[in-house]
Amino acid sequence: MEYVFALVPPVVMAVFFIRLIVTIVKTQGGANKAKEDAAVDAALARAESVRQSPEAGGA
Repeated sequence: MEYVFALVPPVVMAVFFIRLIVTIVKTQGGANKAKEDAAVDAALARAESVRQSPEAGGA
């Protein structure tokens, strides 16, 4: 019986890990993918414009 008690925690953790991975894979894409991509593109564009603009008070 001790071997059963020794195997339960790793098995439970493996099941939860597999469910986490499945959930992550299922939520990728879908209806919000375009909205998320647009938000990332906007953030990258803002960062690029800040990087390219001259700094105020620069020498």
